[in-house]
Amino acid sequence: MPEKQSDDFVQSLARGLAVIRAFDAEHASLTLSDVARRAGLTRAAASRFLRTLVALGYVRSDEREFSLTPRVLELGFSYLSSLSLPEIVQPHLELLSRAVDESVSAAVLDGTDVVYVARVPTRRIMNVRITIGTRFPAYATSMGRVLLAGMPRPERDAVIAASDLTHLTDRTLTDPHALARELDRVGEQGWALVDGELEPGLRSIAVGLRGRAGATVAAMNVSTGSSSDDPGAVRDRFLPAMRETAAAIEAELRLM
Repeated sequence: MPEKQSDDFVQSLARGLAVIRAFDAEHASLTLSDVARRAGLTRAAASRFLRTLVALGYVRSDEREFSLTPRVLELGFSYLSSLSLPEIVQPHLELLSRAVDESVSAAVLDGTDVVYVARVPTRRIMNVRITIGTRFPAYATSMGRVLLAGMPRPERDAVIAASDLTHLTDRTLTDPHALARELDRVGEQGWALVDGELEPGLRSIAVGLRGRAGATVAAMNVSTGSSSDDPGAVRDRFLPAMRETAAAIEAELRLM
């Protein structure tokens, strides 16, 4: 017979997983009472598990409601399953990739990083192989800048302050004030272009993907190698198709 300590440990783990499973596509944000009811726990127990998950970075809270963060990916893609974001995005990315003949990806923000949740590669244009779950610093990526620009200013400033703004290439924007001005510009125009800041020879343009409440919940980009085309030509080549794809994705996200 297992020792009592072992029984207690397994029971606690089971309850913690029940709290995570309380969130799904129809219940992306829950109050403490909602979590307790859906997980079959008392409010006190649910509160302890939620605060622990918040401290570990798997759950976020606005003091009234709780929701999962992308870090739950580390526990076996529970985050992806709960939101169904990749299932919605992937078919649209495939159509866009065929239309522009370039690699297309989608990502969400997790702390100071972007985390890839869907991707259609056409050719390898980076030294690092990108897969689902790949992380890059948000400040140096087009998707990261779109996601940061879509945040309330205090939250955005906190992410920038927490970021390690190092030069990844000789073109990386690392001055916090210059980065803040660039994010303001991205927010106004609704798209971001990053040219050689993450890796030499890599150019990427991104747009945001808004959820039902209108907030930017993810970003989508087209990545290509640098060429003689100026940024305006890159914008004109990719942005119209990207905006059409984003509108189609957002129409489905609003139904979640």
